[in-house]
Amino acid sequence: MIDDGDWIIRLLLQRGLGGIYLMGFLVALNQFRALCGDRGLEPAASFMRMVSFREAPSIFYYIRGDRAYLVFSALGVILSLLAVTGLSDAYGTVVSMLVWFLLWAIYLSFVSIGQTFYAFGWESLLLEAGFLAIFLGPSGTEPGWIVIWLYRWLAFRIMFGAGMIKMRGDRCWHDLTCLDYHFETQPMPNPLSRLFHRLPPPIHKAGVLFNHLAELILPFLFFAPQPVAAAASAGAVLFLLSIIVSGNFAWLNWLTAIICLSPQDGSLIANLVAVEKPPLTPQQPLFQALTWGLVVLVAARSVQPARNLFSKRQIMNTSFDPFHLVNTYGAFGSITKERYEIVLEGTTSAHAGDEAQWRAYEFRGKPGNPQRVPPIVAPYHLRLDWLMWFEAMPSQGGHSRWFVHLVIKLLQGDPQALGLLRHNPFPDAPPRFIRALYYRYTFGRKQWWDRELVGEYLVPVSLEHPVLKQVLERYQRSINV
Repeated sequence: MIDDGDWIIRLLLQRGLGGIYLMGFLVALNQFRALCGDRGLEPAASFMRMVSFREAPSIFYYIRGDRAYLVFSALGVILSLLAVTGLSDAYGTVVSMLVWFLLWAIYLSFVSIGQTFYAFGWESLLLEAGFLAIFLGPSGTEPGWIVIWLYRWLAFRIMFGAGMIKMRGDRCWHDLTCLDYHFETQPMPNPLSRLFHRLPPPIHKAGVLFNHLAELILPFLFFAPQPVAAAASAGAVLFLLSIIVSGNFAWLNWLTAIICLSPQDGSLIANLVAVEKPPLTPQQPLFQALTWGLVVLVAARSVQPARNLFSKRQIMNTSFDPFHLVNTYGAFGSITKERYEIVLEGTTSAHAGDEAQWRAYEFRGKPGNPQRVPPIVAPYHLRLDWLMWFEAMPSQGGHSRWFVHLVIKLLQGDPQALGLLRHNPFPDAPPRFIRALYYRYTFGRKQWWDRELVGEYLVPVSLEHPVLKQVLERYQRSINV
């Protein structure tokens, strides 16, 4: 089981995870206060009054407010840079473990109170992978092969869980037609998505078969001897790279690719890049004991996720404990066949009829202006843009609370909320009315998108609208408690 090249696998895991943590904390630094801050769309303070620390462990139960969110997200950025550069390894095992523990604990604190905006599967994935990293040890010591095998177990659950949820989900995964829709209807397309969408149907079918190979067969080979495990790892990483280049999925596939490097042959990589194994000191007995304690903990926590993998009622992207230690994963069990978008518009006119001059708000990543080329944003995560994709789904069944709060804040000209958008079409004064139009989008030929108006998602409203006044009153009471 011990591989003389495990030291280089550890290096890849640590540097890669440090980079993903850096992205996560940059997102928190730029977005958390606008989304969940003292006057955010879903204020965390209100959430913490209703949910106990035991249910949602977070340092922000004890150190509260926007200043705390700013300080700890900045601290997370600094700690991430220590991990990325390897400076966290320079002062031995205790400092290394402390840096990785703080990264995990601080990020857990944001996830626990982030509510809807932090309810994505890759939050739990980063926390689980980050917790394991506490026990990888600094680069100057012998790597623990057993922790690297725990990463293989994590890689298996991610990939196989995604494959099984598809087999139990949409029929298009069985008739191999899912990619006929996916590239156009995915949450946030990138500049290459239209090209992938227009590939011939046989290539789309081959892509679905590649998906099944990568998610249903290769994961079992992660535990095989070398070079089989390395070949399976390479196949999985190649599959994940194809997803990365075809869409913006935050850091989900980037992080998964890093984790899927754990079955690689470190000695082979070292030979390919012509690096020699550095002198390594043995692990301290206490550190070894802690590592085996981790193994026992993961084994005990893995029972429910393992059962879920083979359950007829499989659930995906679920944590079975508040610390997100061992979770279940999965993605795109169902594929949306048509793309709908909500376009927010405002007007300064005294009346809100069609004759008014309406100006559209543009989001940073999601489709809006039909002529605009989709940007590349991943592995950065535009949380509001992603939630707008869910909000536009026909099955949504009503306006989300955060969406109504967003409308109110745009009517107020709130700087934090406007900072989440690409630009403010009302720089001088906020609009009198806002409405939301509901469109069906398809990839165009003369312009990037063609769109067809379906109807109104939200009728024109002002701050004097009785429903908005009632919502605003409740919001003000909740933040002033």
